[in-house]
Parts: sequence; structure tokens; C-alpha cells
Amino acid sequence: MPMNDPAPPGEIELRPLSARSVVLSLLLGTHPPELPVKDLVARVEAFGVGGSTVRAALSRMVTAGDLRRTGTGYRLSDRLLERQRRQDESVHPHTRAWDGDWEMVVITASGRGPAERADLRARLTALRLAELREGVWLRPANLRRTLPDDLGRVAECCAARPARPARELAASLWPLDAWSATARALLAHVARADRPADRLTAFAAVVRHLLADPVLPPELLPADWPGAELRAAYTRYQREMADGVRAHRT
Repeated sequence: MPMNDPAPPGEIELRPLSARSVVLSLLLGTHPPELPVKDLVARVEAFGVGGSTVRAALSRMVTAGDLRRTGTGYRLSDRLLERQRRQDESVHPHTRAWDGDWEMVVITASGRGPAERADLRARLTALRLAELREGVWLRPANLRRTLPDDLGRVAECCAARPARPARELAASLWPLDAWSATARALLAHVARADRPADRLTAFAAVVRHLLADPVLPPELLPADWPGAELRAAYTRYQREMADGVRAHRT
């Protein structure tokens, strides 16, 4: 769902656990993203997945290009390393003081098919841009980043200062109240979850929600914005998972 599409306030999306999802959650949260076979199998079994099911899933994931087999275990593929980078950035975003400028991306290419248009929309959304109107995307320039060079083939990228009041514009571009309500529902849910599988499922939903956080300057956010609290909760869970990995290695 694009960040500037409305979402039901407080809705929590909890996806069922599979062997593949548990393996990916463990490796995406591990740095470097590689584990020996016996450690990986033991950790996945702790979430209620049988060892034979884990090994079958690992084989399928190598075939699908999700994982690479190493000398002693499994590692995320290059494609999923980019997903890990985006996940890490969602938990610890690199920001700077905002001076009032906005990033603006204006799509200039024409003749693209539906698949190309959908891919471009997904890329721009992942860059935390929001669509003001068809072909015009923007966000406050408070992220420490440069836009990908290849965007220049399909768009003009520039700085802008819209005439519309910044807080009003931000509220029209992103469903801030809905995001906040869902974040608070997730915080309440993870506080109640105690079984390992329930906690993993809940924190997978937390990561997906953080990926949809527009990471706006504080002055453009509603009061009591729960973004920092949600990130802190996930950071504590990452430490818990890392401690579990270390315990299996000793």
C-alpha cells in the first residue's frame, strides 16, 4: 500500500508464520546476514517449525534466489541484502535538520507500460516520496540521502518550496493519524505477546509499518507521534533475537 493511500486507523496486519518467513526474519535481523546450518535450524525450530520443514524451506529458498549456500551455512542473496538495508534504514533513519526545502520528482518519461509504471510508483514510495498529483512526487528534504541516479532517465529531480503550508501539505500527502493509530495498536499488541512465534509475527508487522513511516521533520508531525517508541521497541527485540543467536552458538 503506498504511503499516501488511506488505511483503516489501528488496523494490524499479522501474516501467518511459514518456515520461509521465519528464516528471512532471522537473517534480515542478523548482521552479517549469515548463520551456520545447525544454528539456523535450531533457531527456526524454536518458533515451532520442524527441522525437516526448515531444511526443505532452505533448499527451496536457495533455488528461488532468496539465499546463497556458503561453506558452513546460509546467507541472504544480494537481492535481499537491499531489503535488509531498507529495513535497517526504517529502524534507524538518517535524518538532518529541515530547512524548509522539499524534494520534488516530476515524471517526464512517457510510453511506459503498466508494469513499468507500477514499478516506478513502488520505487518512489520506497524512497518515502508521496504523490501530490499524477506524475509529481515530493517530500520534505530532511533525509540524508541522494536520489538514485537512474531516476534521471524518467524524471526531473529538484528542490522546491511549495506555497501551501507545510503541515497542511504533509497531512494531505500521508495518512498520519492512521499510521499513528496503527503504531499504537502494534505497541499494545507486542506488549501482550509472550510466545516466541507470536512475538516474531508481531514484530514482522512492526517492521512493515516502519517501512511505511514517511520520516517527516518533527515540526510536521502530529503531537505524540509514536515513531520513536515503535523503533525503540523493535530495537529491543533485535537485541533479544541477537542474544538468542549467540546463545545457540555457545
